[in-house]
Amino acid sequence: MSIQSINPTNGKVIKSYKEDPENIVVRKIAQTQKAWLKWRETSFKERAILMLKLADQLHKERIHLASLMAAEMGKPLKDGLAEIDKCASVCQYYANEAAAFLEDQLVETEATKSYVSFQPLGVVLAIMPWNFPYWQVFRFLAPALMAGNCGLLKHASNVPGCALSIEKMIKDAGFPGHVFQTLMIGSKAVSQVIAHPDVKAVTLTGSTDAGKKVAAQAASLLKKTVLELGGSDPYIVLEDADLEVAADICASSRLINNGQSCISAKRFILVKKIEKEFTELFMQKMRQRKPGDPFEVSTDLGPMARADLRDQLHEQVQKNIAMGAKCILGGNIPAFKNKHAYYEPTILTGVKKGMPAYDEELFGPVAAILSAKDTEHAISLANDTTFGLGAAVFTKNGSLGEEIARTKLQAGSCFVNSLVKSDPRLPFGGINQSGYGRELGSFGIHEFVNIKTVYIK
Repeated sequence: MSIQSINPTNGKVIKSYKEDPENIVVRKIAQTQKAWLKWRETSFKERAILMLKLADQLHKERIHLASLMAAEMGKPLKDGLAEIDKCASVCQYYANEAAAFLEDQLVETEATKSYVSFQPLGVVLAIMPWNFPYWQVFRFLAPALMAGNCGLLKHASNVPGCALSIEKMIKDAGFPGHVFQTLMIGSKAVSQVIAHPDVKAVTLTGSTDAGKKVAAQAASLLKKTVLELGGSDPYIVLEDADLEVAADICASSRLINNGQSCISAKRFILVKKIEKEFTELFMQKMRQRKPGDPFEVSTDLGPMARADLRDQLHEQVQKNIAMGAKCILGGNIPAFKNKHAYYEPTILTGVKKGMPAYDEELFGPVAAILSAKDTEHAISLANDTTFGLGAAVFTKNGSLGEEIARTKLQAGSCFVNSLVKSDPRLPFGGINQSGYGRELGSFGIHEFVNIKTVYIK
């Protein structure tokens, strides 16, 4: 069996990789378990020195790594460079903060001494997607290794080059051998890794269906999971919003990573009074982001990651139109690139409950506009979803925006007058069908530790 890396810009095979057979997978797990027995004994200072060296490696190789992303999944080069810089920042963040986050917490009881200690769990399996092939991995990798865990990576099968480059950088930074290894396996082989007794926990970023399958197996084995799944993020635009600014932010959010981000805006909920004006501005902003070669620095929008994903998205768009939605921009597969994975920036209006754009996640450069009678109706529409990853509201009334974000919107991350984004300093994750658990911040590093009570009398 082989794993192929295919360039979505031209459809050509970049390279084929041999899939790890079962005996190699078992050997890698054993190697990582052995490495953990030593790694868990290292000090935070030792770990931090290596983590900072890893940040330096990322900076040194940023052009090469961004080019790998452009080749394997179509990310525009400038976006890839920003992603690598963000990976370096999360390494630096946990190198500086991990010791404080995991410091023993004294608790006064009738004991002579009692406290809470945070101890590493062991080997953690990371199942990661292709859309942010470095950031998704590093936001797990940095806190997990700083906490004293070791990692196994099962990356998406269309970014094997990115996966192997992560393992190489860790080695080049001077980490002990096997503390973090890439498993070159397909999805069918994942269950055997989860079942292995040396694998203590699993983290997955991906679709809701994939999350349910992994969670079900891990639960049957009583293994901890963290799931960051799909989303259909609502962005509410109120009548007092700065429409020019809001339209620009909304277009940027919808088209980030070629529209393939779980936390990009997908449903735009407009209060009736400003619907027409905002829609015109939004359409202008969407038109300005032109598709192009991801290796060109000026490109805003590259191809989607795979042609089959592009085709699925187009089918969703056509189904919405057949059900009564109106396509006011895009909605076509560019004729000159018909054999590859490009799709036009697209806007659908008149989207109603029951349509794919209302109920499902459209993972590509397609925006759905929903009309709301007033603020309360807009909030109701925003929360009328099975997902709950991110949400945003645009208004000049700061206190109202904060109230809506804090108490009204049902999502893991709620932003006011800004696009939803992850930040090493803030916890990130969802509720409902968008998963559970948190990454990043102090909460992220506590997910994969044994929160141990120590009581001395």
